[in-house]
Amino acid sequence: MTYAAPVTEAAATEAIKQTYDRIKEHFGTSEVPAIFLPFGSNEAFLKDVYMNSKKFIFSEGKLDLKTKSIIAFAVAAYAKSSPFKDFFGEYAKKQGLNDQALTDICALVGANSLYNTFFKFRDLSGSDIFSGMPVGLRAHVFHGTVFDDKTVELVNTVISNINACKPCTSGHVTKCKNLGVSDEAILEAIQCAATAYSMTQFYSAAAS
Repeated sequence: MTYAAPVTEAAATEAIKQTYDRIKEHFGTSEVPAIFLPFGSNEAFLKDVYMNSKKFIFSEGKLDLKTKSIIAFAVAAYAKSSPFKDFFGEYAKKQGLNDQALTDICALVGANSLYNTFFKFRDLSGSDIFSGMPVGLRAHVFHGTVFDDKTVELVNTVISNINACKPCTSGHVTKCKNLGVSDEAILEAIQCAATAYSMTQFYSAAAS
């Protein structure tokens, strides 16, 4: 059952229309991107999506738009959200990425799930025995993408965080810092990912 049917501009309340107008102004379009219309079923969430995505996904800050598009697409891939993979995939292509780059992002998401599952078990097992055992898992993909080390580590950080792997998240934050990524940039990557993830989760829960 769908709990959030798309709300067209014609059917929107005045308050929702105002947010729709801001979305159109930001994207420079005559119509609201269709992906935003289900959010119109909840005025407060629509407003949050607009404000958060404008600031943390679709505007430059400590991170450039290309990096933000990579993070947003990675989150959509992790969430298995086809609508947002398409939406953020097109956004990423506008920032210069190609299909191979998007495939590489999916590979990074998969590799993080591999390592996050292993190291999260070590952390949660309550036993030091497993810490002394070899990892035994291979993840060449971390060094086999079109991206530089900083970008890879930012993707690793946000996906490890969503996967709730404490040792992985901590390790990738340290690697980011060693590569010269500022604390503010790391936080902005998380804010970008959190915003994209909230969009995919509402959509999956209520609109599909």
